[in-house]
Amino acid sequence: MKQLKSIFSRKCYTVPAIIMISFILLQFIGPTVSNPPATHPIQAPEKVAQILKRACYDCHSNETSSGWPSKVAPFSWIVFKDVRTARSRFNLSTWDTLTAAQQQGLVWEMVNMVLDNKMPLPSYRLTHPAARLSETDIEVLKNYAVSLNPPRFYDTAAVNAAVSQFRPSVASDNEQTPVAANGVRYIKDYRNWQVISTTNRFDNNRSIRIIYANPVAVQAIKNNQIKPWPEGSIIVKVVWDIIEEKNGDILPGKFNNVQIMIKDSKRFEDSEGWGFAKFTGTGHVPYGEKASFDATCFNCHKAASDNGYVFNVPLPDGDLLPANHL
Repeated sequence: MKQLKSIFSRKCYTVPAIIMISFILLQFIGPTVSNPPATHPIQAPEKVAQILKRACYDCHSNETSSGWPSKVAPFSWIVFKDVRTARSRFNLSTWDTLTAAQQQGLVWEMVNMVLDNKMPLPSYRLTHPAARLSETDIEVLKNYAVSLNPPRFYDTAAVNAAVSQFRPSVASDNEQTPVAANGVRYIKDYRNWQVISTTNRFDNNRSIRIIYANPVAVQAIKNNQIKPWPEGSIIVKVVWDIIEEKNGDILPGKFNNVQIMIKDSKRFEDSEGWGFAKFTGTGHVPYGEKASFDATCFNCHKAASDNGYVFNVPLPDGDLLPANHL
């Protein structure tokens, strides 16, 4: 009996000792967050800057200051991973290296993630109550997004000239069909597809947007099988600038662009199987010089993950508009 008590007593001391030694060793082998110089920080209005510093800077900048969790393993490993991922999405310390279009798209993404209660991360809000955004904060960010989106006009002659330069690089058997850098082709036949929805953006009230879907996608909506969407699903959003009459009527004006989403998991594994493309103006000039532009589109659509990464999906039992209704 005494021997058993002695063994049990030694184990009671040994286990905590092993845990303590392991904990100490972890402090020397875990990654640490570094803060490189802020070379091109965001230049935003004071109210916007205050919100970003309070809610975003710890992860989305080179000014991370997460307190003890960033210094004590294993919590520091979690912080390191979150910061690395956040900086790869956008870095407010190098913000002014981005184009105006990229900045506007990322601000739109920020607000979408906030409205969807995905950002700031719930775990971060739990330990940083000041990071919680009020309705007033969100309205400030919305207004900032609007301010970054001035009216756009397209020079038809310039667009056609750009298309003529682009076409020689397209496969000879389909030389009239523009192709995005990631391989997604413009689809002429979308006009014969089902119209599934219309949409708007709070930061762009100068456009009319109609969303079409091919038969595969329409059937998926009817069967409520969109998580994931079946292979071969195609969603097309068509955008026109608006004409506002004196009496307040809104009419479609100049054609703006066509945006396409294609579900092909083999080709677009890094973006949950979706390939994105945008074709601008009457000449359908592809947006993005490199295939990496696809990641920017997908980052925005992550806010719609509950709908299989597609915005404005109608209810399964909802009425779909007939094709060619416009």
